[in-house]
Amino acid sequence: MKTFKVTGTINKPRLSTSFARELLAEKSEHAVEKVYAEIGSRHRVRRYHIKIISSEEISVDQIKNPILKKIVSGA
Repeated sequence: MKTFKVTGTINKPRLSTSFARELLAEKSEHAVEKVYAEIGSRHRVRRYHIKIISSEEISVDQIKNPILKKIVSGA
């Protein structure tokens, strides 16, 4: 599994906010789909309100989430 950082924005009629998520996935496309599913279910946002700006693979030292960092490093 690789670690990806997906950044984007949520543009609803009364809400506009940006987000950045770090997660594990096999490919960049899988990471984007996981972000759509998680944000849609947690915040009740439709896919057409979510705009993905970038999806990039990151190394272990760039991970900010301590739980994810521990999983990836195996410590």
